[in-house]
Amino acid sequence: MKFTNGFWRLRDGVSAIFAREAYDIEATEHSLVVLAPSKVITQRGDTLNRPLLTVTLTAPLPHVIGVRVEHHTGGGDHDGFDLVGARDGVGVVHVCDEEATLTSGDLVARIARTGDWTLTFERGGVPLTTSGPKSIAQFTLEPGTPMDGPAADIVHALGGPGPQHYVSQQLSLGIGELVYGLGERFGPLVKNGQSVDCWNADGGTSSEQAYKNIPFYLTNRGYGVLVDHPGHVSFEVGSEGVENVQFSVRGERLQYYVIAGGDPAGVLERYTALVGRPPEVPAWSWGLWLSTSFTTDYDEATVTSFIDGMAQRRLPLSVFHFDCFWMREFSWCDFEWDTRVFPDPEGMLARLHDKGLKVCVWINPYIAQRSRLFEEAKRAGYLVRRADGSVWQWDLWQAGMGLVDFTNPEATAWYQQHLRHLLDQGVDTFKTDFGERIPVDVIWHDHSSPERMHNWYTQLYNEAVTAVLCEHAPGEAVVFSRSATVGGHRFPVHWGGDSSSTFPSMAETLRGGLSLAFAGFAYWSHDIGGFEGSPDPAVFKRWVAFGLLSSHSRLHGSDSYRVPWAFDEEAVEVTRRFSELKLSLLPYLLRAGRQAHERGLPVMRPMALMYPDDPAAAYLDRQYLLGDDLLVAPVFDAAGDVHVYLPAGTWTPLLGGEPVTGPVWRRERHGYDSLPLYVRAGAVLPRTERVEGTDGPWLDGLLLDVTPAPAGTAREVEVTEPGGRTATYRVEWTASGATAVSGSDEAWSLRPVGGAAVAAVAGRAEVSW
Repeated sequence: MKFTNGFWRLRDGVSAIFAREAYDIEATEHSLVVLAPSKVITQRGDTLNRPLLTVTLTAPLPHVIGVRVEHHTGGGDHDGFDLVGARDGVGVVHVCDEEATLTSGDLVARIARTGDWTLTFERGGVPLTTSGPKSIAQFTLEPGTPMDGPAADIVHALGGPGPQHYVSQQLSLGIGELVYGLGERFGPLVKNGQSVDCWNADGGTSSEQAYKNIPFYLTNRGYGVLVDHPGHVSFEVGSEGVENVQFSVRGERLQYYVIAGGDPAGVLERYTALVGRPPEVPAWSWGLWLSTSFTTDYDEATVTSFIDGMAQRRLPLSVFHFDCFWMREFSWCDFEWDTRVFPDPEGMLARLHDKGLKVCVWINPYIAQRSRLFEEAKRAGYLVRRADGSVWQWDLWQAGMGLVDFTNPEATAWYQQHLRHLLDQGVDTFKTDFGERIPVDVIWHDHSSPERMHNWYTQLYNEAVTAVLCEHAPGEAVVFSRSATVGGHRFPVHWGGDSSSTFPSMAETLRGGLSLAFAGFAYWSHDIGGFEGSPDPAVFKRWVAFGLLSSHSRLHGSDSYRVPWAFDEEAVEVTRRFSELKLSLLPYLLRAGRQAHERGLPVMRPMALMYPDDPAAAYLDRQYLLGDDLLVAPVFDAAGDVHVYLPAGTWTPLLGGEPVTGPVWRRERHGYDSLPLYVRAGAVLPRTERVEGTDGPWLDGLLLDVTPAPAGTAREVEVTEPGGRTATYRVEWTASGATAVSGSDEAWSLRPVGGAAVAAVAGRAEVSW
């Protein structure tokens, strides 16, 4: 949201109160409270008729400093995000004549006590970012001032006739400093130059809107910023003022946190320590998911033909998903199977389980007027209401639908009870669709701010569903969710929403996933082949390779099926090849999932996250690391042409070929059964030859694929299989090879990537290059 007209002027209809100096500083043991008047005070008379901004500094965790900017404080509580890691008593305060400091771990905030307003954040004596003169402000927009985007919609619904107030903060950008994150955004990965509204919307993958808006960014200088505001947050990233990032919120108060990490991965580790880490997800969820698709015709015979067709073609399948029309049309959600096409749901679900499959069904948080549950929910007060007491309804998506009010504990329990019935029938998990189109002209049961609830609603929705799954099958809970806000990564898995069946949409989908990874979302998927339209065989086959080298993999479309044989026989072969490749890598991938749980690192990692000091990696948005050691570059071209960048070191092709020494750009051409898939130097890839499914066991017959590393290098790898059995392997490199040792009683082997395996004898194996 822009307030200025160039460097010197404000926009017409806009006035401002700027923090001009740190006039007075109150220090407590762990915080600083700064009075910042709108003028440098030179005499007593300057204190009269003078607005103040109050700036409070605290430290919720080591290496994290919170800043709260307030104008008028009489407006009541301001709920932020659920900062599950925050604690009291962290910051160390020091005040002298020249400055006041708050130290939190290796992060220091310095406030100048003389001269113009200056607040600097530094690590190890090196400035990270600065709030300088006129960088903190409250802006007032007079009635009639032109607005657009979410801000205009909010004012139209809630603002009334009076002036609108916004609190804003600018933080400086250094030369060459690049900004990443802000949720699952499908435009350029580097956010510099962009205006970004954090306001959840159902806009597909080809627009500036986003399903998962996360008001958190990090930069290549090794720090991040979380704006603690669940409602609309507007970012100007080197756009309104090219030397800074500006963020603003409606109202009288702004809270944000600066997080130091040394490098982007360290920032992400500390950010997830504050907002929570993702759980580990069960092994079966990593296998291939197949869907009915959306508006296609299907019944049990159709479903059975798909599943049997996959088995006949030796295409491993883990989960079958029923999309919306498992329920009767115009009735979503009533949580009842459409008996016209599924007359025996319990029997059908049992038959699917007998085939070794998990079952997922589609749900949303809406209750259509035709649903048998609508009147019950209306009478009980379980649906969101308008100010006049009537149920909020509209006809988009489902005719006359209402919205479940998850701020009402009784409504939440009522919704959950219907899910429990489905679980008792044999359903294993839910696709928690929608949750973005949340109105603001409503009244919530707990009187929450409608603006804040617009983005926060998805958190309550997915938390309610996940809680039921955890209760039903502890350790097995997985949803398949489209919308999210800060903390949503604690309820995986998420998918990228409605893409199109084209190569450009495939590329924008990857950009969205990489952007979301910068917010700690560890597990991410997308509709293989695209959602809208029917992909041609080339798009489908290229997308299959990309999809099966993502953390989670689902075949799903809108009005056409996604079974591979619907395209051509080569599509079947490509699906089998990459399905078996992914299943062989499950011991490695689950270790990446454990890293996500323990450190907050996503499974799919942007190159800029892991190579922040390599300028060539800064803008890369068509390749990524899968876990620690695999570099993946999907092919977005029917002919198979692809450019891939390999950072410094030796990279060994996993699918065959000679090692390559980086840093180097390569132009390669790949058939549909291949893509650039490189293994980093010094890698240890635990793999299995059991590629029929996800349930192991892996330790018996485990393969450790290794690549060369400098002599004296050592790595220890822990492998855990479904059921919890664990073994540890230590690999040491010599000038001519590598040696591995383990106390495992099972048979295992060591293998150079591309070479022959050597079976361990007495817990030891050795290979040469």
